[in-house]
Formats: sequence, structure tokens, C-alpha cells
Amino acid sequence: MIVPNYNYEKTLPACLDGVFAQTHRPLEVIVVDDASTDRSREIAASYPCRLVEGGGNKGVSAVRNRGAREARGDILFFVDSDVALRPDAIENALRVLREDPDCGLVHGTYDTRPLFDDGPVEHYRVLHAHWWRRRSVGRVGTAVFALAAVRREVFAAAGPFHEGLRDAEDVEYSDRLARVAGIRLTDTVVGRHDDCAGLADMLREQFRRSLPLAGFAGAHRMRSGGVVVNPLPGVVGATLFAATLPLLFAVFAAPLLAAVPLLFLALFLVSDPGLAGFVRRERGTRFLLYFLGVHLLAQWAITAGLVVGAVRRLGGRRALPAAPGASS
Repeated sequence: MIVPNYNYEKTLPACLDGVFAQTHRPLEVIVVDDASTDRSREIAASYPCRLVEGGGNKGVSAVRNRGAREARGDILFFVDSDVALRPDAIENALRVLREDPDCGLVHGTYDTRPLFDDGPVEHYRVLHAHWWRRRSVGRVGTAVFALAAVRREVFAAAGPFHEGLRDAEDVEYSDRLARVAGIRLTDTVVGRHDDCAGLADMLREQFRRSLPLAGFAGAHRMRSGGVVVNPLPGVVGATLFAATLPLLFAVFAAPLLAAVPLLFLALFLVSDPGLAGFVRRERGTRFLLYFLGVHLLAQWAITAGLVVGAVRRLGGRRALPAAPGASS
């Protein structure tokens, strides 16, 4: 079990409690700390796990690589330090790998409830994260390492994580992994996640994570089997709705023009079939209206990140940073 950590004193105890409550106890638990400045290291030291220093604040890719080098088991189970696994998570992951010899990695889903209830923005994030994973269950082309088990020989064949990436590292790794083994997304490996609680923080995160969509990450999403978080028609519909909003003021002079933004809004609303019904069943109609409003803002942040990423590419910046030691 490999737990990357950077300043997660809030959630690390719940994460490690979940690890040590597993029905299939892990061979070893390695917490790799990425130069935390909070109480994370003291917390990790209070559990029967091995604390490894990551050697400076190098990012999650470097920390996961360090954990993989330190681990002794034939199966590497990665879990983020803001995720608390259900007690049967490891047992179920091993069952999937045992029953499907061609599967080299299995990754799981988030619970519909957050690890800590920090308000409606977090409920939006957790529900959406659960939804897009649940609708993608099965053989996929994308691996997400927040809670994932991979065969050691498969990890070695795919190579280490790209340490030049601090976002979309899972996407870049998935392209290499899919060439050597199958990937499965399952709803039997579940964890509760602590997510963004502030609207501004959430939108900044969406923007930042969308920057690579103009390059390798966007190309990955378009490939067969790539897990889609936000369907492209919904992003397009939300963007064009914003762009055509002024036409609503022409409702009396030109009613047909006024209908244009409403058509784009409808495209946004129907682009992910089943999402609205799922949210309404989970939290009710009032929360659904809130959810859709926040989801609309999130699509705008994604578009902004995509545009900025495209401009940077046109300006000559690398779409994918060179790996350490690679020639320019």
C-alpha cells in the first residue's frame, strides 16, 4: 500500500484508519511524504506504517515512483491521502485481478458521500466524481491512481510516472499502461474522498486541470476507451450559452434569436444522460438546481483552461514537459 502525502493532516488519519481496517490486510503500508509543513509526518509515525521522505517537494508523480521503488509486494496499491477506503477495497481489487489475468490495473470509484462534509460545493464535486466513474465501469483506457491496484510487472513494463507532470499525470501514464495490459474500472473498490469545499478553489482547480486538454490529455480523451469526465457536447453547449446570452435581450424584437442561448443551454443539460436524475435521487430537486448551476460554472472554467492551454501551445510551449534526463 502506497500513500502519497503532502500537507494532509486533516485527512491522513481517516485514510490510514481505512487502510488498517481492511479485510485483506496489506503486506506493508508506505507513506511517502512530499516535504509536508503540517503535522502529517507525526500522524503517519503514530501508525504501524513506514514513513519515507520524498526528498523535497517534487509532486505526486515523483512521490508515487518513490513508493513503488520502496514497496516489496507483487501488487502495488496506491491510495491518495484524502481518500478513506471501504474495508473490502483491497480484497475486491485482488479479486478483480485474480479473475481477469489480462487486467494489469484496477481502479475504483468514490462514494456518494464526502469524507468530511464541508458544504454544498464538496457535495457537487463528490457526486459528479462518483457519477462519471460509475457510468464508465468496465474495461477502459484510462487509469486513475487515487485508489488503484497495479501488478508490479505491469508497472515496471509501463515505466515510472512522468515526474515533469503535476496535473494529468494519470492520463499520460494511461497511454503507456494501455499498451502493455488491460485496465478495469470497478464499483467494488470504493473510497470516501475529501474534495474542494470552496467555489473559487474548485473553479481554479478545474481551470488548471484543463490546461493539458489542448495537447496530450485532450488527445487521450478522444481515443476509444478513454474515460470521459465532462462530455464535449456539454462543454460546448455551456460555452455557447454564455457567448449567446445577450440574445436573450432580443426576446421581443427577435424571438427566434432569443431562443438560441436556450438551445445551447438545453444541449448542456442533456449532454450527460442520467446525471440529473442521479443527482435528484441522491439529494433532491433543490440541490439538483444548485448542482446544475455550479456544473455550468465548472464547464466555463474548463473552456477557459482549454483556451489558455491552446494559446500556450501556439506560443511554442511544450504540450508535454520533457522527462527528467531527456534531451530538449
